[in-house]
Amino acid sequence: MVRKKGSLILCGAFLFVAWNALLLLYLWGRPPIGHLGEGGGAEPGGKEEWGVGRGKVGRVNLAGEVIRLAEEVEVQLETQKKLLKQIESHRAVWARQKDIGKRETDDMKEVKEEAVHQPPQTPFPLKNSVDISDQTEVKHTQKPVHTVAQGLKLEQHEATEIKEEIIENNEVTTVVSSPEVIIPILVIACDRVTVKRSLDRLIQYRPSPELYPIIVSQDCGHAETARVIGSYGDQVTHIRQPDLSDIKVRPEHRKFQGYYKIARHYRWGLNQVFNTLSQSTVVIVEDDLEVAPDFFEYFRALHPILRSDPTLWCVSAWNDNGRDALVDPSKADLLYRTDFFPGLGWMLLKEMWAELEPKWPSAFWDDWMRQPEQRKDRSCIRPEISRTITFGRKGVSLGQFFDQYLRYIKLNTEFVPFTKHDLSYLLKEKYEEKYIKEVYSAQLVKIEELQQGGTLKGPGPYRVQYSSRDSFKVFARNLGVMDDLKSGVPRTGYRGIVSFLYRGRRVFLAPPQGWTQYDISWS
Repeated sequence: MVRKKGSLILCGAFLFVAWNALLLLYLWGRPPIGHLGEGGGAEPGGKEEWGVGRGKVGRVNLAGEVIRLAEEVEVQLETQKKLLKQIESHRAVWARQKDIGKRETDDMKEVKEEAVHQPPQTPFPLKNSVDISDQTEVKHTQKPVHTVAQGLKLEQHEATEIKEEIIENNEVTTVVSSPEVIIPILVIACDRVTVKRSLDRLIQYRPSPELYPIIVSQDCGHAETARVIGSYGDQVTHIRQPDLSDIKVRPEHRKFQGYYKIARHYRWGLNQVFNTLSQSTVVIVEDDLEVAPDFFEYFRALHPILRSDPTLWCVSAWNDNGRDALVDPSKADLLYRTDFFPGLGWMLLKEMWAELEPKWPSAFWDDWMRQPEQRKDRSCIRPEISRTITFGRKGVSLGQFFDQYLRYIKLNTEFVPFTKHDLSYLLKEKYEEKYIKEVYSAQLVKIEELQQGGTLKGPGPYRVQYSSRDSFKVFARNLGVMDDLKSGVPRTGYRGIVSFLYRGRRVFLAPPQGWTQYDISWS
């Protein structure tokens, strides 16, 4: 069809040129109308050429013939104009028919086309070492910062597209989560030379230095740790927290000086990422964390979920009850919502930091995050099997929980292609509809039945019900899960429900059906 239309256009153009050529020859050799036999020959070399042999009369005839010729040319031009309009109309029809075939495909691929044709966001230039005195230089050399700021606007547009895609199609794919979104990794470091273990794994599993720039923010001024970080060259960006002074605290808090410095460091480091380097999101890890092979894939896939659901405020790689005996090794792809802020490898958006930064606490920032004034009934995403483990017994917490819980956390070793999975089940309405039904339709059993196990058949799920702070703590201790609560919220809990395996059976430690809110007096 296209060849046929093209041939018609070429034919029309050829006829137009031929017509003009013939018309000029015709007009040039045609004798004057009404003057035949008067000696006014029309051809060159004739008996009487134009204006010759008649004197004044010849001059008059010449003027008349020019006027007449102009009138005839005008008539012919009108004819040619109509012919051109016909050719043009045929060409327009052909072009419209050609575009119709592409329009539907282009509309369906609009988001994908934007992602493919968008110039890649260039991350900030990597520098071996940056301190506060270098900030002017950093800002000056951050030409890509403007690009990243433009990228933030694009991400905001993408967030709308993502939300519509999830709600309408119940699907999250790599196309929806633009592969051009830059997700920096902020490593909070101090005086642990073992930061090398953390950086080695991050660099080993990182799929793209451009999309996942690693920023190591160092406090404490520890020279040996600085040398270790510097040994990675341009594989990481090393920034240094400039204020190493002690913080004035009340006498009873002198032993907590380390917690105050950590909170100060977090605030400074996050301001560098979001404000100085103009990034739109970040994943925070500490210098004693080792990451799983699918660590980057995990956060890449969950970025659009975090952006699209206002009832979420973070994504964490950590399961507080992620000990080997408490998780299902066959469910490496299983993810949960949790009301408990897990930390230990977590994603934060710039918009959320803008909310938190003005009231950032002077100490104990993680417990502050777990207060209802900050959480505002929002949740985080956490995995069944942790994507981080901690190897740092040494620290300001003096090994609190490490020997009893943290050292036994299972690190995922199976790569899960989360970006190819449908993760829309994590959106609040869909999640609660399915999860709450699953929990409260599970068989209600006593803890003794679980411990003895003889009367129970199958892998569950089973439900153990608690009704008070004390009963929760007793059941949690006996079942091997962490029993502490923060602002009334149990670790890994969602609507008061804690999910785990006990001797190979799925168990829900849950409040009575009809639960409405946490009781902060349970802390």
